[in-house]
Amino acid sequence: MAVPAPNGPRVRVAALIVFEGCVVVVRHRAGSRTYHLLPGGGVEYRETLEHALRREVREETGLIVEVGRPVIVNDTIDPAGSRHVVNLTFLATVVGGSLTSSPVDERVEAVELVKPRELDSLDLRPPLATLVREALEQGDHFVAHYGGSLFSAEK
Repeated sequence: MAVPAPNGPRVRVAALIVFEGCVVVVRHRAGSRTYHLLPGGGVEYRETLEHALRREVREETGLIVEVGRPVIVNDTIDPAGSRHVVNLTFLATVVGGSLTSSPVDERVEAVELVKPRELDSLDLRPPLATLVREALEQGDHFVAHYGGSLFSAEK
């Protein structure tokens, strides 16, 4: 039997940005743990997905982006039942700004540029490295993909 979340799933948007031949990721800290995410964050009430993504990318990376098409949709459902996040990943193109060394979001320790082949070496959450590489390799031929429920256990 499914256990309903107190307030339902959270919607998170993320940007797949290629900048200087690398994928833009942000290194987050939660307590003593660090992990990487594609830049993005939660969608606020009455905020469009596009506006949320542009806002979050700017806050976390300093970059101004144009939001493209969706490429990956997945769930992150904690087996313990503490959270359920619906992740929507969009292609995004840098149109301004510059990489920041002091993100607005205090949980972001750093903005990093990572070669696609190096994504597997990161604790990327959710674990989308394979899908990200496929999207980049296939370009316009990549069909938006539902990745299922992807949850990274704490390491």
